[in-house]
Amino acid sequence: MGVRRGARSLGSSGHAVPIRAVLFDLGNTLVSYYTSAEFPSVLRRSLRHCREVRGWSGDEQELFERAIRLNHERSDFAVRPLDDRLRELFDSQGALDDSALAKLGAAFMEPIFGMARVYPDARTVLEWLRRRGIKTAIVSNTPWGSPSSAWRTELARHGLLESVDAVVFCVDVGWRKPHRAPFDRALALLDVAPTDAVFVGDDPRWDVAGAKNAGIRPVLLGSAASAPGLETIQNLKDVIRLVDEAYS
Repeated sequence: MGVRRGARSLGSSGHAVPIRAVLFDLGNTLVSYYTSAEFPSVLRRSLRHCREVRGWSGDEQELFERAIRLNHERSDFAVRPLDDRLRELFDSQGALDDSALAKLGAAFMEPIFGMARVYPDARTVLEWLRRRGIKTAIVSNTPWGSPSSAWRTELARHGLLESVDAVVFCVDVGWRKPHRAPFDRALALLDVAPTDAVFVGDDPRWDVAGAKNAGIRPVLLGSAASAPGLETIQNLKDVIRLVDEAYS
């Protein structure tokens, strides 16, 4: 039997809707990093790395408390870049040049990247989708508005950059999920209509709401019991089942 191009599911009208693309969140969807509850300890490690690179001898607890006050996003979902936050924490005299700021940013991200564990099924599912002729993309926010160049290097390190057709981070468009802008950019890069795509993510606030804002069918990776009323899958391999069911 030959490879069939695309898949079809039933839309709300009962008519067949093509599934031409599957979009994925990154953190805790394709790659495990940290939970929200774990972030304060991760932030402490990131700040410690920054202190060492900067040779900064101020009070560590006071620095952490200032950083926690910066650990929120704008209500309109506009990105607050990592460089701006690091300047506020470490550059009260305006002495940081671009080179020093880049080193500081790399130090901040080192503990985060060090926690990465690619889920065992991630590459398998992405390769399966490619063989079926279904386009794929990663659409993700980044911690503290960290730069997309660092995250693309991170994807390449794990063999994921070449496994998808497009990658869009919030900093690429200036808006964080659940704003529709990152989703719209991914759809444009894939040349796929919203109704022809599925988005898989782990967070109802950013992923489900964001996909809905862009007119994309959201699928939550997680427990159905914890997300009543949402379409859920238990693991990444269930994406294969979703596509196969669209044929039946």
